[in-house]
Parts: sequence; C-alpha cells; structure tokens
Amino acid sequence: MNIELAKTFIAIVSSGSFLKASERLNVAQTTVSARIRTLEQLLGRDLFIRHKGGATLTPAGQQFLHHAPMFIQLWQRTLHQVAVPPGRRAVLTVGSEVSLAQPLLLNWVEWIRESLADIALRVRVDVPKDMITQVASGEIDLAIMYAPQHLPGLKIELLMEEKLVFATTDPQRRFPDNSDYIYMDWGPDFSLQHEMNFPDITPDIQMDLGPLALNYILSVGGSGYFRLSSLQPHVAAGDLHLVPEMPMFSYPVYAVQSVNADRSIADAALAGLHAIANNGHEHSGAAL
Repeated sequence: MNIELAKTFIAIVSSGSFLKASERLNVAQTTVSARIRTLEQLLGRDLFIRHKGGATLTPAGQQFLHHAPMFIQLWQRTLHQVAVPPGRRAVLTVGSEVSLAQPLLLNWVEWIRESLADIALRVRVDVPKDMITQVASGEIDLAIMYAPQHLPGLKIELLMEEKLVFATTDPQRRFPDNSDYIYMDWGPDFSLQHEMNFPDITPDIQMDLGPLALNYILSVGGSGYFRLSSLQPHVAAGDLHLVPEMPMFSYPVYAVQSVNADRSIADAALAGLHAIANNGHEHSGAAL
C-alpha cells in the first residue's frame, strides 16, 4: 500500500474533513479524494461518510483507524533505521509544541546529546494538531504537549503540573485591570476557572500564544497569566512582578510517545525528560 494513502486517512480523521486535510497536507482536495478512493478500493470498503460538516468514519473506517497508525509507524521506523548517520546506533525524533520549546525542550535536547551521545537526534517544534498527528504516524518518537488528543498508536502520561500565575510589569498592580490586562487563552479549563474568579473582567486584548503575549507586555507594559517557568528570568531581572495573593491555575504537561518507538532508546530519553521536568518543577515551586 502507498504510505501516502494511510497518511491522508489519518489527516482526515484528525482534522475532521477532506478540505482541512488537503490544507494540512498541502495538496489539492481532489488529490485527497483520489487517495481515499484508491484506499477504499484496496480495502473493498467505504471508509468515510461525507457530509456538510466534514467527514465521519464508517464502521470499516473505525476498524482501519486501529491499524493505519501502526502501518505508518512501521514505515517511518524503517526510514529511521536506514537513515542512521555513521557512528550512531539509532535515530531519535523528539518535539514539542511552540510554548514548550523554551526551556523544557531545549533542556531535554541538551540532556539527550550529553547522556545519549551515540544517538542521532531530530528535533521538531509544531502546532499541537500537527504534532500529535506526527507522533501517531511514527514520524516523531516522543513529544511534549499540553492537551494531547487521544489517538490510536499513542501512549500519554503526565509529565508535570505547570502553574499559571499572574504577572505584571507594574509592581503596584495587585489585580487584573481591563485597561492593561492581556487575556491568554490557555484552553477551556483555564477559561472556566478564570470566569469563576474574575467574572467582571472583559480584557481589550486576547491572545492564544503564550510567548507572543509575554513579549507584548514586556514591550509595552501590562499584566496577564503566564507559565511560571517562562516568567522566572524576567522576575529575576526585575522586569516582571508576581502577585502571590492572586489565584494560581494548574496547567498539566504531558509526554506523548509512539507505542512502536524503540523502547531501549525512548525509555532512556523519557527518564531524562522526567528528571528535567521534576527539577524544573521543584525550582518553580521554590520561586514562590
């Protein structure tokens, strides 16, 4: 079977429609449709029911969903094995979504290079939807994410509990103010808790990328909720100030791995990631 057929199938499942899958794969929608027709002919079953809102799986599609990720992972693993650079015994591909690249992913990469020196390393940073698809397809062995979607072929475990804390450039500020407060969209759980604690706040600016919102208030001034680990250097430099009496919110971080990853390598890398996360978490707690 052409590996692109299975990848296209997974892209439709994860995005919910043929159109969105074509955009994600950067091909024409007619190409996506043709690939699925070919796949359905090979399997002798219809895989999708197409409708106005997108596409849903048929019973046969549900069954194929159990096998497609493993098929892709096997192919990707084969590519990894034949692409091992001279002097290395294997290739490990790790990644994270953008907000976790600094400092967690960076520290992890440094640890891998020092502790697993005979492993060739590939590092990717991407948006969550694409990241989870790449792990499910076997293109990425291990990834760090906030709210990973559960897909076949994945093993997901809690890595650490990040804290979202209130920070401000004004040392006299003790409470969010509509005039300079930046609302960062940290997801539905945060939104619910935020509404319960601040029912009267209607901020002028909302953002959905933590580093962008943080750099904005560092540039022009203001306040908002951010990950404690990302604030520490700015607090130490005196550019930002924490308000301990303000509520803190939990923001769990997960390690996501392919179930077909080479355990002899992935387990060692994952153990190192846990050690780094635990050390960072202890340091963050001490900062309060």
